Amino acid sequence: MITEFHTLSDFETHLADGGLLTGAVFQALDLRSYEARLLRYSLHKVMFLGCDLTPSTIAHALNSGACIFPKLDYVPYQAFRGHLYTPDELFAGYQPNIAGSYNTSLDGRVYVHFTQTGHGEPQDIFESLARRLHDHSMNDALRDKIADRDVVAIMGGHSMLRDDPSYLQMTRIAAQLTAKGYLMASGGGPGAMEATHVGAWFAYRSDAELQDGVKMLSEAPLYKPKDPWLDTAAAVKHKYPLQGNGSRMPDSLGIPTWLYGHEPPTMFATDIAKYFANSVREDGLLAIAKHGVVFSPGSAGTIQEVFQDAAQNHYETYAHASPMVFFGKEFWTETKPVYPLLAQLAEGRAYKEWLLITDSVEEAVAHIQKFSAQMADD
Repeated sequence: MITEFHTLSDFETHLADGGLLTGAVFQALDLRSYEARLLRYSLHKVMFLGCDLTPSTIAHALNSGACIFPKLDYVPYQAFRGHLYTPDELFAGYQPNIAGSYNTSLDGRVYVHFTQTGHGEPQDIFESLARRLHDHSMNDALRDKIADRDVVAIMGGHSMLRDDPSYLQMTRIAAQLTAKGYLMASGGGPGAMEATHVGAWFAYRSDAELQDGVKMLSEAPLYKPKDPWLDTAAAVKHKYPLQGNGSRMPDSLGIPTWLYGHEPPTMFATDIAKYFANSVREDGLLAIAKHGVVFSPGSAGTIQEVFQDAAQNHYETYAHASPMVFFGKEFWTETKPVYPLLAQLAEGRAYKEWLLITDSVEEAVAHIQKFSAQMADD
């Protein structure tokens, strides 16, 4: 079993317990003050990813058969990360009601770099390698985050208005599921994605407080660069700071991409796995939502995700089928009549039982819970 060290405290605990270091992996740690202690250990097959090491430690590590990946200082992001992002980290530098301040944030600066180095097709191997290493680190940190968690995702249009009735309904679904212990996930952007995290944020507050928060957000109903979309989110978080129920704090997982970096990620996700490669991000989001996906009204991107999820369920790619909840009967049967086709496709398959089309928040939540209960019995 590989031992990974993401913090110095983890390393200290391991040393205090008398653990060896052979085969260990260190990620983005400043280990210069640990020179004397590291020199006493065999560093055979140890991997140092983007760590700060003294010359003596480097020499000892290489002589022991260690592998050292140096820090990549030519990019504005950390290629080797031991943790997911937080909103505070990505939005550091942004100041509410100060025009243009988002562009000075880490998220804004990385997006500018992304566009200047080829956007989705990096111009050189150095940038391509750095991005892949970064996204690999995201995958690793994401696995740690979702370990032993029941993940449910909400998919839907990025252009869903904050004052659309469906937006409030999505927040209520997310709030109820979060309060029941589920980890809510989304693509981490505006619209229905943001509603996911707003709901999780308000999981242990009253519905009246949730409605007030959504009303405040609705002052900027759709993300536009010059509108106060971020400012209203910051105001809601200031008025309604994250609140737990005494035993746990609500959390949620956003999985956005710099490919769509012209839209900032939501401020309401407590953890953010942000990727450069959109294909890795989209497939991964559906793969981790093993306790179901709620599809709110959306356009081509959402419909693509519907059939990606359907294919995973149809062939039971991840060992079992999981719920697909379509919220909005009229939308999914008439406006975009996807549900009748999918229901026909599912005939004779296990996931037929887990298809649901509804206009009820309570019914959607109960359907997810029913599946989880069956999984627990199995």
